[in-house]
Amino acid sequence: MSSEKLRVAAIDLGTNSFHMVIVEESEEKGIVEIDRVKDMICIGRGSISTKRLDDGAMEAGVATLRNFIVLATQRGVALHNILAFATSAIREADNRDEFIDMVRRETGLKIRVITGKEEAQFIYYGVRNAVTLRDKPDLLFDIGGGSVEFIIADKSKVHLLESRKIGVARMLERFVTTDPVSAHELHLLQQFFAAEMYGGAAEMAHELGVSRAIASSGTAQNIARMIRLGKHADGADVLNQSSFTRQEFESFYRQVIAMDASARRKLTGLDEKRVDLIVPGLILFDTIFRVFGIKDVVISDSALREGMVLHQIALIRGRDGSSQLDIRRQSVMELGYRCNWHKPHSEQVARLALMLFDELHPLHGLKERYRELLEYAAMLHNIGEFISISAHHKHSQYIIMNADLRGFSPTEIDIIGNVARYHRKQPPTERHPLYSQLKPSHRRVVDVLSGILRIANGLERGHRQNVQSITARIDQERIVLEALTQFEPDIELWAACGLKEWLEEVLGKPILIEARVR
Repeated sequence: MSSEKLRVAAIDLGTNSFHMVIVEESEEKGIVEIDRVKDMICIGRGSISTKRLDDGAMEAGVATLRNFIVLATQRGVALHNILAFATSAIREADNRDEFIDMVRRETGLKIRVITGKEEAQFIYYGVRNAVTLRDKPDLLFDIGGGSVEFIIADKSKVHLLESRKIGVARMLERFVTTDPVSAHELHLLQQFFAAEMYGGAAEMAHELGVSRAIASSGTAQNIARMIRLGKHADGADVLNQSSFTRQEFESFYRQVIAMDASARRKLTGLDEKRVDLIVPGLILFDTIFRVFGIKDVVISDSALREGMVLHQIALIRGRDGSSQLDIRRQSVMELGYRCNWHKPHSEQVARLALMLFDELHPLHGLKERYRELLEYAAMLHNIGEFISISAHHKHSQYIIMNADLRGFSPTEIDIIGNVARYHRKQPPTERHPLYSQLKPSHRRVVDVLSGILRIANGLERGHRQNVQSITARIDQERIVLEALTQFEPDIELWAACGLKEWLEEVLGKPILIEARVR
């Protein structure tokens, strides 16, 4: 692959809103988001019934696209690398060619109209770049204004792609005339949604034992945000890979579905332009829970446009656009590069930390998934130096917890941030709010991993990758760590011995650190 930097923008021309994301890809940093913007112009306003795009909506759409192109070019994207894909409303409009020609004449942008199945495929590419798929199949669904795409996939295979014409703008226009929605109209919507879902994805989901869904789109994020704000006064900024259960949704649903527009408008976390659209959105979610037998929903902040841009980059670079990325590792590496990290040092600390985790496993007994979190905390432990050397451990925690790392749950990000926070200076204490709010089992994880990271960081104090390997001998009285080194390890032993006290307390044994020069 060429090391040359490549910038690509992808515009999703949806029924309710136009969105653009701009990313840069390079061999060194991977894929990094540069900018994103949206405008809810409602290009599909009234077109569901008339099958025609409104003149005013088309003019507003052209104006928005003109602004998007200016932004993209100012951000260094060549016009031929600005993609524009049109979905349900434009796809179905009798006068779509008129709008497409208008855009080409006035902006030079060539719009590609994609099928519902193509839309589902791109959504899959986007979602798997934000949420970790499992061995077991999940239901992925994306709620648009005109259509809803359903995908059943696991980490290695797509089992089904389908698109149904049950988007929230379409359903609002077709069924909802009362406010609050009447029992009759609510029942009609439930019946229509269920009828559209039976067969296809629902049947396959039951056959494959699907119990978890991954939802993308503004409607899904709005619902997740409001549910989270109902439980916490804050913490709803980062939604990716957050989740809510069927019980949490049903409690929220019963409360909101009975409200009129003025009451909904006062809900914290609800986008002003979704005050009416949220009604069919809630009924759709409720029906998905029931028809598919879903137990919980995970939120993805990536979908169609992210899938478009990832696929386009793969095509330009001559790669297989369907290949799976290690999104967690890539996201960590991107953050490190953004913060001008010292990569060799960070990778050496991570390597030593993993050796210690493995050697000390008989004592700490932590599960394999925490080994991965230790590696990422070690990789990012020093990124706070990007802000200031002084108290950089605190800055590292702040950056990690606010960087929108992809593929991680909020709890995993909390653990990574806390472990990085305690790689130096004072060890964990319940006087620290971000540590004390963890549940007890996760506080123990942070205790063990931060203790390991402190010693690993000490053994790389000279920033010279001196320590080649570490072995541990555990007996009733103590732990003996032996480091095999390239050179005399005076600085490494001095630093590690000064940082071992916390792990001694956590594991309940004194630690002796020795070295042998190769």
